[in-house]
Amino acid sequence: MSIRVGVIGTGVMGADHVRNLHSTVSGATVSVVADLDQERAKSVASAVGARWVTDPLKLINDAGVDAVVIASHDSTHADLTLAAVEAGKPVLCEKPLAVTAEDCRRVAAAENPESPLVSVGFMRRFDPGYVALKAETHSGRIGDPLIVHCSSRTVSAYPGGSSESTVTNSAIHELDIVPWILNSPVVAASWHCGRSSSLVTDRQDPQIIMLRTADGVLTTVEVFLNARYGYDTRCEVVGEIGAARLAEPVVIHTDADRSHSYGYAADWIPRFAESYRRQLQEWIDALSTGRPSTLATAAEGLRANLVAAAVIKSMHSAGQLSRSSPWGKVSDVFLMDFRGSFDGFSLAVFEVQRILNTAGKAPNDSITDRPHRAVRR
Repeated sequence: MSIRVGVIGTGVMGADHVRNLHSTVSGATVSVVADLDQERAKSVASAVGARWVTDPLKLINDAGVDAVVIASHDSTHADLTLAAVEAGKPVLCEKPLAVTAEDCRRVAAAENPESPLVSVGFMRRFDPGYVALKAETHSGRIGDPLIVHCSSRTVSAYPGGSSESTVTNSAIHELDIVPWILNSPVVAASWHCGRSSSLVTDRQDPQIIMLRTADGVLTTVEVFLNARYGYDTRCEVVGEIGAARLAEPVVIHTDADRSHSYGYAADWIPRFAESYRRQLQEWIDALSTGRPSTLATAAEGLRANLVAAAVIKSMHSAGQLSRSSPWGKVSDVFLMDFRGSFDGFSLAVFEVQRILNTAGKAPNDSITDRPHRAVRR
């Protein structure tokens, strides 16, 4: 029996999901497509023989829809996901689960742990390169991991963004994939910047994010959304006796004019096409057989968003002490900041102490009670 899927949003991401579900994913049928842009909804739907609507709530409550994919604007994710949960329908929400931690918390709280409905589209978990990198990290061949280096560069950012949306929409991938690779949660995060590109006026670009996981591994994350030269995602894990890194997946290498070269993709679609297909197939297979899927959960979407919130707080830090979490009792994060300065630069470090259902007991390698100092090399 085919799973009848409704897709909300027919932009680049939503249209790609429709094509995948129609042509490359077995066991699924696109039955309804929704977009506020009537002509775009009609065009995408007609290409796969689906019905179209302009009201996403109408799609969610349609009797001909068994499961929902949400690929609309980030600001709509939380409310539409909650509507799907209320309707009792499985929902795959593109990252981020919500823009704010408070909205993520609402979604996570609405989930029934005995029968979860929400999955989050962190597709890098299904990328062959990242899967192999995780396996190599834990194989013992490179020793215990010490440092992770990540960079995410794109040709140009979509208009209308901000420095904050760089974190919640783009860097959110690294905030999920790093703890996934290491099997260790993020416990500290800070945001840094230097000179911004002269070609960018709407945000700080590039940005540097520092993460520390509970295992003591330090991660550097570079996010440069207007790098111009191509779509380029890198990740390297440095261990005690070796290192492993992603290999750029290219089709050809060219040798000409005394040079060796290969081309970069223009955006994320060709780079992660297989990841999206595998993610959708796993989601459909899990729904068809009634088993839990291996996609990211609402709780994991919340965790990534909480780290993003800490990064943004570091971005806007005025150096004031913050000893309590702005997310209240539901949050399992404790924030504490430290401010030092050297050479005219200010350093803001926000400790993110996660308490993973351990009755309030902090991890043994908690770093929130250890002193910090700015070190200049």
